[in-house]
Amino acid sequence: MILIFAAAGATLYVLVKGVVNMAQQKDITGQRSQQLMRQRVLYQAVAIVLVVLFLLMASGKH
Repeated sequence: MILIFAAAGATLYVLVKGVVNMAQQKDITGQRSQQLMRQRVLYQAVAIVLVVLFLLMASGKH
């Protein structure tokens, strides 16, 4: 359960970091924004996989 919260927290952190980065308008090429978006998607995927595994273990189906 702690891993799920850590992955969700990492997702939220990267999301906020990306919004702040866009608000500053320093990234003319958009390369940094793309990098942050990829990180966010990765953390979201990890969180989803952890939730699915947790639900499978909780239901007793291994």
